[in-house]
Amino acid sequence: MLREADTYVSGQELCGQLGVSRTAVWKVIGQLKEEGYEIEAVKNRGYRITSIPDVMTAVEIGSRLKTKIMGRCCICYQETDSTNTRAKQLAEEGKPHGTLVCAERQTGGKGRRGRSWSSPSGEAIYMSLLLRPPINPVHTSMLTLVMGLAAAKACNEVLEERIGPAVPKVQVKWPNDLVLEGRKLAGILTELSTEVDYINHVVIGIGINVNAKAFPEEIAATANSLRMATGEVFPRAELAACCMKHFEACYERFIQTEELSALKKEYEGLLVNIGRQVQVLEPNHAYTGKALGINDSGELLVEREDGQVIAVYAGEVSVRGIYGYV
Repeated sequence: MLREADTYVSGQELCGQLGVSRTAVWKVIGQLKEEGYEIEAVKNRGYRITSIPDVMTAVEIGSRLKTKIMGRCCICYQETDSTNTRAKQLAEEGKPHGTLVCAERQTGGKGRRGRSWSSPSGEAIYMSLLLRPPINPVHTSMLTLVMGLAAAKACNEVLEERIGPAVPKVQVKWPNDLVLEGRKLAGILTELSTEVDYINHVVIGIGINVNAKAFPEEIAATANSLRMATGEVFPRAELAACCMKHFEACYERFIQTEELSALKKEYEGLLVNIGRQVQVLEPNHAYTGKALGINDSGELLVEREDGQVIAVYAGEVSVRGIYGYV
């Protein structure tokens, strides 16, 4: 209420809207100040926010959510080893479908195929979404693409709102990265617990470089952030909530058919690989070809030099551009 108001909000109005006492309002104002919000209190006028900190808290994210389920249960840590690890533990404890786990800093951030993920404090979004999807376990790999599409749409929405329509577009790099200006903006890691014919839970983790001004030397040439690309600072909680909005919409379309037919056109519209020569790196084999798009199962269609079209399953395969990352 304070964030959206153009002027002061009276204590009486807050009490009436929220059904609480003036003392309760005063206590919460104090809590917000402790979290870094600058709030002006003027007698006979009320309260007014003068500065909002860039924090990833359940309150800040929750107050921006426009979803029915995704992120409505939100658990945030100042520091944790890995949001994916936390989400899996919370799943075992019975937390509901749609639980969002966030951290300001990760000490053991994980990437695909056992790689580490650089996770400094206050610069990026580190979050994992707990799902209990009623689908065949063999279809879970498509959820990585669903998150990739949703996160790219969210980044582009926030960029356009803040900068305007001429901003560079965030694209998806099959199967689990987002790219901006040819460099990596985000990575996605999906992990699951499953029986033969039943999914216990799925955890989709995503790290998005939001306000980083620089990167470690070993990734500086291939990494990008929204701030480095535009010169602007972005509220991370706003972007996280926007991701949940787009994921919920995309997930609802996916879950109806357990395939990507309803999302395929939109996904390919953001697919950086499409129409490009790519190198497919399998564990014991590598080949080149032209990326044509994806099929309804989320596999990348690659036309080899002999004209044969191969459907590449994400699994343990990496796809690179012939001359670099994309």
